Amino acid sequence: MKLAKSRADLLFDITNYTLISILVLLVLYPLYFVVTASITDPDLVYSGKLLFFPEHVTWDGYKRLLSETSIWVGFRNSLWYTVAGTSINLVLTITAGYVLSRTDLVGRNIFMFLLVFTMFFGGGLIPTYLLVRDLGMLDSTWAMIIPNAVSVFNVIIVRTFFQSNVPAEVLESAQIDGCSNIKFFLKIAIPLALPIVAVMVLFYAVGHWNSYFQALIYLKSNAKQPLQIILRNILIMNEGSDMQDMLDGSQEQQKRMELMKYGIIIVSSLPVLVLYPFLQRYFVKGALVGSVKG
Repeated sequence: MKLAKSRADLLFDITNYTLISILVLLVLYPLYFVVTASITDPDLVYSGKLLFFPEHVTWDGYKRLLSETSIWVGFRNSLWYTVAGTSINLVLTITAGYVLSRTDLVGRNIFMFLLVFTMFFGGGLIPTYLLVRDLGMLDSTWAMIIPNAVSVFNVIIVRTFFQSNVPAEVLESAQIDGCSNIKFFLKIAIPLALPIVAVMVLFYAVGHWNSYFQALIYLKSNAKQPLQIILRNILIMNEGSDMQDMLDGSQEQQKRMELMKYGIIIVSSLPVLVLYPFLQRYFVKGALVGSVKG
């Protein structure tokens, strides 16, 4: 039997739904505006007439942007950096987090101290560059992957997740049945840790996809540049030509440039937006259990 809600409960529900709706609009509208502005006449955007629905739809910005062959090279490079980098990140982070969660690890506190120490004290940019150079990774794809192979913060989150969700009794029962440490990790711990694995995939994948600073420092060859650098270069080159066209009295190039600016935001953000829904159900559980308790 369903109990009728009191007036106070109804008022509480209405207030919650109203606040949540406002927050959703505040989050989604900027993204929606960028999408519509990328296919709308820039004059309408400048004048503030674009609010909800695009008018005078044009695809010139996307046509110009996607006609650049370097875009596809950047997509390929970023995809490789993201897939390879995230795979290495997961292997190192999950194994390190699991090992540090074991109370029977000799010297566990010492290892944790050394890891946490690196969160507050680092060598800086120049020593890191010299190290990458001496390792022979300059202008190499590995320069985008190896220097950030492990995040100590993520290791702590994973360690906390294992401590909270893999009881010691389960390990003891498995050991009594003759289960080895490696078998326990692969057959029991990993399946129980799927939520935090999904969170780590999202964290690391977004970081690799949006990475550009390392490419500016370590990569010289245009054929190895990630998408973010390619888009930046396209924007800078078109801004330079746009200034010249403005001096020459041309307005069409200026409009096309504005369309490309919004299009660049969509092109760079689309893969992450596509990935998130598939990991969202794991993300909520893993982030709450791992991050909050960590």
